[in-house]
Amino acid sequence: MTSLKTFDLTTDGGAAWTVHAVEGPAPDGLIGRAVPATVPGEVHTDLLAAGEIPDPFDGDNESMLHWIGRTRWRFQNTFSWVADGNDRQELVAEGLDTVATVTLNGQELGRTANQHRSYRFDVTGVLVAGDNELVVEFEGPVTAAEAERAKVGSWPHTNLHPYNELRKMASNFGWDWGPDVATAGIWRPIRIESWSGVRIAAVRPLAGVESDRGVLTTHVELAWTDTAADDATVTVEVAGTQQSATVKPGTDTVELVSTVDAVDVWWPRGYGDQPLYDVTVTLNDDDWHGRVGFRNVTVNVAPDNDGTPFVLSVNGKPIYVRGANWIPDDAFVTRLNADTYRTSVEDAVDAGMNLLRVWGGGIYESEDFYDVCDELGILVWQDFLFACAAYSEDEPLRSEVEAEAREAVTRLSRHASLAVWNGNNENIWGYVEWGWRVPLAGRPWGAGYYLDLLPRIVAELDPRTPYSAGSPYSFDQFIHPNDDRHGTMHIWDVWNQVDYTTYRKYKPRFVSEFGFQGPPAWSTLTSVVHDSPLDPYGSQMLVHQKAFEGNLKLERGLGDHLPAWKDIDDWHWTTQLNQARAVAYGIEHFRSLFPLNTGAVVWQLNDNWPVVSWAAVDGHGIRKPLWYALKRVYADRLLTVQPRGDGLVVAAHNDTDVAWSTEVTVSRRSTRGAEVLAQETFAIEIAARSAVVNDLPESVAVAADPTAEYLEVRGADGVTAHWYFVEDTELQLAGDAYTAAVTPTEGGYDVTVTATALAKDLALFPDRLDAAARVDSCLVTLSAGETHTFHVTGTAAPAEIAVPVLRSVNDLRN
Repeated sequence: MTSLKTFDLTTDGGAAWTVHAVEGPAPDGLIGRAVPATVPGEVHTDLLAAGEIPDPFDGDNESMLHWIGRTRWRFQNTFSWVADGNDRQELVAEGLDTVATVTLNGQELGRTANQHRSYRFDVTGVLVAGDNELVVEFEGPVTAAEAERAKVGSWPHTNLHPYNELRKMASNFGWDWGPDVATAGIWRPIRIESWSGVRIAAVRPLAGVESDRGVLTTHVELAWTDTAADDATVTVEVAGTQQSATVKPGTDTVELVSTVDAVDVWWPRGYGDQPLYDVTVTLNDDDWHGRVGFRNVTVNVAPDNDGTPFVLSVNGKPIYVRGANWIPDDAFVTRLNADTYRTSVEDAVDAGMNLLRVWGGGIYESEDFYDVCDELGILVWQDFLFACAAYSEDEPLRSEVEAEAREAVTRLSRHASLAVWNGNNENIWGYVEWGWRVPLAGRPWGAGYYLDLLPRIVAELDPRTPYSAGSPYSFDQFIHPNDDRHGTMHIWDVWNQVDYTTYRKYKPRFVSEFGFQGPPAWSTLTSVVHDSPLDPYGSQMLVHQKAFEGNLKLERGLGDHLPAWKDIDDWHWTTQLNQARAVAYGIEHFRSLFPLNTGAVVWQLNDNWPVVSWAAVDGHGIRKPLWYALKRVYADRLLTVQPRGDGLVVAAHNDTDVAWSTEVTVSRRSTRGAEVLAQETFAIEIAARSAVVNDLPESVAVAADPTAEYLEVRGADGVTAHWYFVEDTELQLAGDAYTAAVTPTEGGYDVTVTATALAKDLALFPDRLDAAARVDSCLVTLSAGETHTFHVTGTAAPAEIAVPVLRSVNDLRN
């Protein structure tokens, strides 16, 4: 007979925790002095809340606080427990970060070494009626990683610290976009569970579709006490159906199959609705609740005449992936909650995306993340947590890898949004090309995980979800893992070495990483960078630029595309604009290749602190110009002008279920006035989920004066594209091409811009006046006679708007 009772040991549950430094390079007076702690939480956030440290994100505080990662920390709580008559008591820790010793009433319960899994300790007989003292003592994570390296040997890795020695969030040790704030703490809920007989250990409900029926196969794992004598009944309820099974004591697993007739199937956004069904599993008086969506997912990688495709399909329908890579949404992940996750996923939805890739240097995210992806129709590509490094396949790491993978697959497999399990980020590529083989000297480096252990676990626990060994990956061990003709590709010569026009040299089947850097919003940047005067190479600016030679690459990346900046305001505007241009250039090229290319996943959607980075949305949640460019090029229907051979074409991609029929007008226009120099009109008829390419006649494709002309491509339904015959450094643009008028509104103001000549890439930055202000549009190009109204919210109207709040390419050329 189950009689499960839980005793919450989190701060919200009433537990009073403290933390203190035990030993290490902590400042004088902090060793042994307790400060209040929040559980779940992290030592950095506890010290910050107690006023013991400054904001780690501000100025150059990050380096001043590196001592935290080399200090041993003790979290301590005294709680009172009342005996409840149950046979067994267990301490359940859903997440300990990372190398910890757990003691209760002075008795060691166990030691942990994995942030990415939960732990359960038998405390029967150790837990007493009355007061109990629980202590969790954490090694400094940097010290622990270095100690492990000294013990077992060095394994190749990127960045400074040997993060690959521990099963801990890799980016917590610093990345080329993130701070080095290696932290420690009880980062997920912790509790006492008291029970007798039998309890639910895990539930794995796998929902699929057969014809028009939904089929739910629910796997229920059971845990029994040694003295359990009674049978137990497991019941699964879904969509008004009920299935039950009675099992004998000691039965480990129960499998129940439920069918739902005429089921409403789940689709990614843009392909249908996202119906979710409540599932309840009961075991006597223990229960489990969750939601599932009925769908089938496949990935086609069967070789074809062009190489190896990567076609993700849902319910038999191929999906053109318009996605972004997702990193932990805060360097201190315990500050995240359901609202912050929803806001960030909505950034993806609003930009027209249908997939987020949870990158392997982060974490298996909170249920809040996957729940909102289920609800909003965002597919999830989930990396296993291996990134840019070789990993030991020896014990004890191997057992930890298997335990965390089994737990992650069991926990996440129910989610309708889960579309791909991926073995690692860039490790196979790294082994082939990054000089690892000499230092490895023949040692196993992780391939056994990616090619054997992990696919076996997925096949066993989540056979309905496709598995990829890595990203990038060519799906053949005899083909280079980052070959654009095969499977998934990462394009990083653009940004690191070559101009973004190099994107057109590739014909990738699927791009799972590519990107270009730009600074965060002005208000975000200046909230943490206080160099005087502000300079791209100022000391605090470079603290908030983590990429190798990052600001030099920003400068070099302007190339002939944009003029050199005259001041810091121009630097900020041109580098943000160039970021948006570069990524949009790549995506328009990729989409023009459809159906050869079946998707793009930009690096990256979000930031985890205020930083110059590849993100589309900065660390304060402000959408950068890149985000608005993504919204345009990730639109359901795209027109783009592309060079083909010696001429130009208009490529049209219709990523909807409805045929696209419209009249397209292509005008060759003067940049300095309203004159139309030539015009052609043609009809396009594009079937659902299809693309066409239309050659442009020389009358519009060839300019008489390339420096003073441009193409405007406009569909009768409003879809628009532009083409320029020269770069902006040569383009003739009028300095007085537009006027702007401000109109106060309820909760904000409107700025209406009217053009008398080509006004290229108009952008409004209201956060320069008020950090709380937000604008609805950006990078708007107007031909003579056109107007556009920017809608600003969250602030009061200024008297007027001028540079640097209102920018365009025109003001850079004049």
